[in-house]
Amino acid sequence: MISTNDLKPGMALDLPEGLFQVLEYQHVKPGKGKAFVRTQLRNLNSGAVVDRTFRAGENLPRAIIDRADYQYLYSDELGYVCMNLETFEQMTISKELAADVADYLVESMTVQVHTYQGNPIGIELPASVELEVTYAEPGVKGDRVSGATKPATLSTGLVIQAPLFIDQGDIVKVDTRTGTYITRVT
Repeated sequence: MISTNDLKPGMALDLPEGLFQVLEYQHVKPGKGKAFVRTQLRNLNSGAVVDRTFRAGENLPRAIIDRADYQYLYSDELGYVCMNLETFEQMTISKELAADVADYLVESMTVQVHTYQGNPIGIELPASVELEVTYAEPGVKGDRVSGATKPATLSTGLVIQAPLFIDQGDIVKVDTRTGTYITRVT
């Protein structure tokens, strides 16, 4: 149990409605009446963001989230198979759970898997990944306006906006948080 006075962003709570992560909190002491804590919580199962208000000093059940490094191996019809780098145990993560990170997963990459009571609840990617461009329209000679972009399809199927000089076969670095082009590697 944890007091609402001790809440911090990133903490996980095991509420009756499900597992939630604290995004923001604000301790409010109105002119009259009792103090309360206004929070913004993300449901770790559905991803929905909700606002909840708790009494100041109220005890809430805290959830301990385990984080471990895993190596992404392959995907099949059941989901994405990852191997724990310490114990070498394999875990299958459902396609629904990994839907928002699937476009960045490359075989043999290291990811951080978050588990609660032995069940996976999320995947954290590195800040950027390097992916090969599988299709990009050729840049037209003379069309080199600074800042101009074109769509480029990457090896995972992700389509990003890349500069005009990017060609098929190039390796590009992509920001996994925003899905934007960072730089060309080769």
